[in-house]
Amino acid sequence: MDVKAIIPFKKEGAKSRLGDFFSESEREELALSMLKDVLAALSESKIEEAEIISTGSREGILSEAQLNGAKATLAVSVREDERGLNEVLNEVIAEEKEPVLIIMADVPLTTPESINEIIEHDEEVVIVPGRKGGTNALFLRKPYAFFVSYYGLSFSAHIETAKRRNLSHAVHDSFFISADIDEVEDLIDLLIHGNGFSAEYLRRIGVFIRVDKNSKSRAVVDRRQK
Repeated sequence: MDVKAIIPFKKEGAKSRLGDFFSESEREELALSMLKDVLAALSESKIEEAEIISTGSREGILSEAQLNGAKATLAVSVREDERGLNEVLNEVIAEEKEPVLIIMADVPLTTPESINEIIEHDEEVVIVPGRKGGTNALFLRKPYAFFVSYYGLSFSAHIETAKRRNLSHAVHDSFFISADIDEVEDLIDLLIHGNGFSAEYLRRIGVFIRVDKNSKSRAVVDRRQK
């Protein structure tokens, strides 16, 4: 079965909620590092083609991603489009006749095994939830028959869409793919479980985990002074 991966990605001004902890250039570098981790996992999975949907400039994305993330077994292309995420993705999937896997670029703990498990489902729609009500991966056997609704409680919205369109659906529980990186506290899972590009980048710029002095049981993210 041929499955195409679609990866929405934003580099310019990425991860604004981390703005109090990282500079803008650091946030952009972290975003690119997480994309590389996702591409590396895809390279080791059964998927052979990936398209990055860049909502900003495509300059430098493809060369850096291929050199540092994707292996030659994964054909990677970049589509630049500054429109909103839902508008772009719905136009893209309307043109697709073969199955697609939409996977977010900020799930750096993704593994090849978890990707393969998702696309081996028999259901027409497979939803992988994030930890806060979002959708971190979405497998569509009939992409042209679906309509995505990201932002907010997209997990519930995608289940309702599958029901309304009489498409069989399943929820795939994956700890690693559920771990998207939006808030500072999300970095804890990445530093504990990550061994890829983004975890290495955090350690290189002095980000680490320590025990909170007040509670003595709560882990917090800290940073060594430059």
